[in-house]
Amino acid sequence: MAGLALYGDLVELFTGNMPVQLSHCLESVKILPPAGYEDNDPRLYGDITRECVARAEITAPYRKRIVSMAVTAPDFRDSGRPSSWSAAIDQMTSGAEDHQRRLLVLSAGNTDYDFRHLYPQNNITEAVHDPGQAWNALCVGAYTEKTEIDPKEYPGWRPIALAGDLSPSSCCSFTWQSLWPIKPDIVLEGGNDAINPGTGRADVVDSLQLLTTNWRPASRLLTVTGETSAATALASRMAAIIQAEYPEFWPETVRALMVHSADWTTVMKSRFSPLSNRGNILRLLQLYGYGVPHLTSALKSAANSLTLIVQNELQPYDRIDGQYKTRDIHIHELPWPVDALESLAADTQVEMRVTLSYFIEPNPAERGWRTKHTYHSHGLRFDVKTPTEDIGQFRWRVNRAARDEEDHIDSKSDASEWDLGPQLRSRGSLHSDRWHGTAAALAQRECLAVFPVNGWWKARHHLERWNRSARYSLIVTISTPEMNVDLYTPVLNRIAVETRV
Repeated sequence: MAGLALYGDLVELFTGNMPVQLSHCLESVKILPPAGYEDNDPRLYGDITRECVARAEITAPYRKRIVSMAVTAPDFRDSGRPSSWSAAIDQMTSGAEDHQRRLLVLSAGNTDYDFRHLYPQNNITEAVHDPGQAWNALCVGAYTEKTEIDPKEYPGWRPIALAGDLSPSSCCSFTWQSLWPIKPDIVLEGGNDAINPGTGRADVVDSLQLLTTNWRPASRLLTVTGETSAATALASRMAAIIQAEYPEFWPETVRALMVHSADWTTVMKSRFSPLSNRGNILRLLQLYGYGVPHLTSALKSAANSLTLIVQNELQPYDRIDGQYKTRDIHIHELPWPVDALESLAADTQVEMRVTLSYFIEPNPAERGWRTKHTYHSHGLRFDVKTPTEDIGQFRWRVNRAARDEEDHIDSKSDASEWDLGPQLRSRGSLHSDRWHGTAAALAQRECLAVFPVNGWWKARHHLERWNRSARYSLIVTISTPEMNVDLYTPVLNRIAVETRV
């Protein structure tokens, strides 16, 4: 895991000739007892995890870090329901106790090897392992591009998964209730398995695994590994590179960028075609999360795309005339290059992607997780102004959307033009969606709102959390087909002029 977190898959490194430039380093804290000792008490998993993170932070308190943990408990799976372990992770990452937010990258857990020959049905029925259901953590599943098997060494063997599809090892959230987040959030390379023609069962082939450093270099320098642990190490590496490139980014922002840069492969999309059906989109999310993240697009904009990143905070609730109500709504002006968009042909299709990320404080009491006993401290949502609205009408609709969600009424607006729509993208504390339309229609969508919905900070007001502020990270990207249009430079020039003024 350390080799993957530092260098990535060494197969890719060894096939190139570029110099290796590292921008991050490694720490490690042992979470499992030595071999032969009594196992950790499951009731203490959360406390042990928090202590391990604290030990690293005490050693180097001013160092920015990404916490990676590929240890899971396969025996504790409650259909997405919070456990003491996942709740401890949500509490630790939220900063509720010490005002320090943290990004934890967790593995989704691995399927039972004895049933991997039943792929993909086995993946669908194997739920994400505890604590992968934690709301604030980035949960990582596995997919694979590795399908090459030497026919001379392995005659008659065949890879289980197609290139670009889910790894046979990856668990999902198909069986979870709609009350809980959709996990995993993303998938990264976790290797593949092969069908042994002699047994008809899954078996290991080295060429289908990831190449990494051996933990005992005195005996052997390199080894192979895979599954969701390997994918988690790769995700941690990507997060660390983003954090090193942009040290001012919050953990919420790094998590948002990982998801914002992700997309489904062609093979993934074909498994649940047509994607115009929201039920198929839901199944796609439950199996692959938001897809495979891409480091290049997470780090910088292309000439034909433009990304806006906002780090802000609002106060979700307030006490007014003795009643506890939602308070702040933030309206963000989107600095789109209107002239550049309007210069495109009227029927040119463009895309806008929006990702909203924030950390919730878990409810300190478990009493059904309904109404005032909701698990999340607060919820945030986003919506975009439509071309037919003025700013006053948009504000009114956003206010109405917040009330409608509390009354379990679906918001309307332009839901049909989004991949997920307001209802499907509202799960958890990480919301990402894509809008598709013409360049002219996008040019008229000049405002985006971030607004609060219900949470236990408001409903359980006697706990004195109703006046707390909540941080959020908002990422918005517009992209056009790769043609002779530059979206980036006009906005860059506009920012330079405003800075001089």
